[in-house]
Amino acid sequence: MTSFLGNALQGSFFLMFGLWWSVKYPMKYVLLKLNTENQASRWIQCMDIAEGTAKAFFALAGILAEQFVPNGPHLSLYDEGTQNWVHLTSWQHMTMYLFYGFSGVVDVLSYTPLKLPVGLDRLLVALALFTEGFLFYFHDYQGAVLTEHLYSLLSVAIFGAALGALLEAFLRDHTLLELLRASLFILQGSWLWQIGFVLYPPWGGPGWSQADAGNKNFLTMCFFWHYAVCLLVMAVNSSTSRGCSNGCPVNFEAIDVELDLGCCLRKANQTVEPVLLPETLSEEK
Repeated sequence: MTSFLGNALQGSFFLMFGLWWSVKYPMKYVLLKLNTENQASRWIQCMDIAEGTAKAFFALAGILAEQFVPNGPHLSLYDEGTQNWVHLTSWQHMTMYLFYGFSGVVDVLSYTPLKLPVGLDRLLVALALFTEGFLFYFHDYQGAVLTEHLYSLLSVAIFGAALGALLEAFLRDHTLLELLRASLFILQGSWLWQIGFVLYPPWGGPGWSQADAGNKNFLTMCFFWHYAVCLLVMAVNSSTSRGCSNGCPVNFEAIDVELDLGCCLRKANQTVEPVLLPETLSEEK
């Protein structure tokens, strides 16, 4: 959907996962450092399954939205009457969502008895990102210089996240790579919103001038302002999640720890050990 709403929906998809990862991965790092048992691993597995399910669901919703909006292609790719392609932009966006849907399905299947290869989930994330990046990079912008520049900047974030995810397939549970991917997903999301405001102002009227070189220079600088804000958000979320995780008791053998929305809940041990009285006291009685 080449509209403000279309850009906002795509941006919200990436923002949601990027912000979630900025909380999840620091918390995962601390839990794995503190917990020598399998308790943290089970909790992380539950998060991954829920995350994969959400990814597949939103990808399916994106596919349906791109195809069946009132001015969408409605599963028609080529018009024999006019001998023209039908809404290729919607088909490109649908293809992007399709590969993110594959990624979500593999996230879920990774914890089933199928015994998928380790790292396949990250490889599918990288594949989805490369697909998205090439679709935007080779798209025909019909001479719209500013539009092409905006999406070229977006491609920087996409390919950066793709390379990071590809490395994660071989360097499993590498916290810095996971945080890099999270920050670039946040950047993608915020930049898609920015593109929507520049090209399709929600308040109506024409978008920014395509011929003004000043717009191009400003938006290049604005792109890095977006990433600076992303890094600040990452720092706040990481500090909050790590602080909460560090507040959990370190002795995991006697208690069960559950993290629910960042809060630590302690379950008391129900077993009571017997207490032996001294012999002198028992004789007096």
